[in-house]
Amino acid sequence: MALMERVSTLVRANLNDLIDKAEDPEKMLKQVILDMENQLMQVKTQVAISIADLHLLEKRRQENEDKVAEWMRKAELAVDKKQDDLARAALERHKSYQAMTESFAQQIEDQKTQVESLKSALRKLEQKLAEAEAKVELLVAQHRRTRAAGKAADAQAAMGDRAKIATFDRMKHKVERSEAVGQAKAALAGEDIDDRFAKLEKEEEIERMLAEIKQRRGTA
Repeated sequence: MALMERVSTLVRANLNDLIDKAEDPEKMLKQVILDMENQLMQVKTQVAISIADLHLLEKRRQENEDKVAEWMRKAELAVDKKQDDLARAALERHKSYQAMTESFAQQIEDQKTQVESLKSALRKLEQKLAEAEAKVELLVAQHRRTRAAGKAADAQAAMGDRAKIATFDRMKHKVERSEAVGQAKAALAGEDIDDRFAKLEKEEEIERMLAEIKQRRGTA
């Protein structure tokens, strides 16, 4: 993410080195602090967005878990009513929602990792900003003393040859939200031998689940 790269650059910045290279240390430090404050706001916003996304994913997973239980209850009801075809259809739905629940669980783990990464970046940037704000006056005064202590000729030459302060990379602020991409399944026209065996295995699994329900319900 471009945002994380900019934050990492600011966190790694050595304030003493920046002052040594700056023609106007006070102006440079104010700009560094301004950049940090801007990035801090962006990271806070992204943390809030990521946490909101996490909550939505958890809500969707819970909804699917509820559906898993609901369709199992319907399958059991159909068995009680001796409607095996209806029970099989309910078990199909049960398995479908179960698969989606597992997919949401993985997305939630990935989202939690992203949230923790953003929180860590936020803490580091807050610490760096506090450090910069506390050191501004001290570093500027120290720089003035060091410059004044040098020989006039060397100081003049250094000032003449001083390169313009390097600026941080200017990039458009775009926060890329990491989204889980769902797996696309292409429907094949006609069934090959693998498809036929897969269908048989699926039907066998449905029959086994149906038999278990009947045994539990005493209707076998």
